[in-house]
Amino acid sequence: MRTPSETRREDVLDALSLVQLPDGGNLVSRDLVRALVVEQGAVRFVIEAESPEAARTLEPVRSRAEAVVRDLPGVERVSVALTAHAPAARRAPPPGEAPSLKIGRHPTASAGPQAVPGVKRLIAIGSGKGGVGKSTVSSNLAVALAREGWRVGLLDADIYGPSQPRMMGVTQRPASPDGKTIIPLQAHGVTMISIGLMMKEDDAVIWRGPMLMGALQQLLTQVQWGELDALIVDMPPGTGDIQLTLCQKFQVTGAIVVSTPQDVALLDARKALRAFQTLKTPVLGLIENMSTFICPKCGHEEHIFGEGGVQREAEKLGLPFLGALPISVEVRLSGDGGVPVAATDSPVADAYRRMARRLIESSV
Repeated sequence: MRTPSETRREDVLDALSLVQLPDGGNLVSRDLVRALVVEQGAVRFVIEAESPEAARTLEPVRSRAEAVVRDLPGVERVSVALTAHAPAARRAPPPGEAPSLKIGRHPTASAGPQAVPGVKRLIAIGSGKGGVGKSTVSSNLAVALAREGWRVGLLDADIYGPSQPRMMGVTQRPASPDGKTIIPLQAHGVTMISIGLMMKEDDAVIWRGPMLMGALQQLLTQVQWGELDALIVDMPPGTGDIQLTLCQKFQVTGAIVVSTPQDVALLDARKALRAFQTLKTPVLGLIENMSTFICPKCGHEEHIFGEGGVQREAEKLGLPFLGALPISVEVRLSGDGGVPVAATDSPVADAYRRMARRLIESSV
């Protein structure tokens, strides 16, 4: 069996060009194929429809696309997601022609913690330090919850290092019809917004604390979230201005803390837990990321960062342990390719599905 390469990618596109659309053209000629990843016998991609209504009519096309790719030599697994951007985002004029929308102003005063209109549960995903996979957990958990039937939003509140546009495969600029209201985008069944969608990918945000707090307030209150069962907030690492603003100004249902098993990461995770407790924000549970590595060639399992540290910490503190996530090349490739692994039927997605079901069953 030959190893996938750039040629294999071309073979996949050639096969998809044979899949005709009901209103004319094919998947490739109409430029509906997004986030195509070909790696180690696995093929993943997204079919992006013009609107949610159009997406509902394209399920036969998705099935046909999956079938033609599976028939290609060397392909062992195929995962095809069907998604659509919000119609208003499609109608957004080019930057410079849209009404002015200033993000990063100073926060406005409020009488006390406020609810986000239409949002039943506001769930913060935090960590004591960077590099533990918090954003990967946030995107995959949001998608897993959506696949379990919840209406889910995802807010990328990591203002300095927004990564959700890349992980969710979204590049369009949000629309603002009046310079105040922000129309979010849709990806993999999740309503999402990020400061990264409002600037160039390599631009740096150089803001002081008040501007950060104002930006978070705007993204929570000016975005038309609609009716959501849960809004997942991907927090920046640490215990700074964003954490203070979210927990003091908004009604947060609870927080989930992500850590890796090693002692140095747990030291910082404890600080994040203490910060949420000080801010009187319930901790819904802990997640151990990068818990183990399983060699894809020989199947040997290695606990690179230690074993069970987060679970023991959860038991010690009397907090729920939501699960352990392994190190996986597939998770990395999926995130880089804009298709969270939870949006696929890969066995690697099972851990996220279990976490999502546990959260739903706990009725947080």
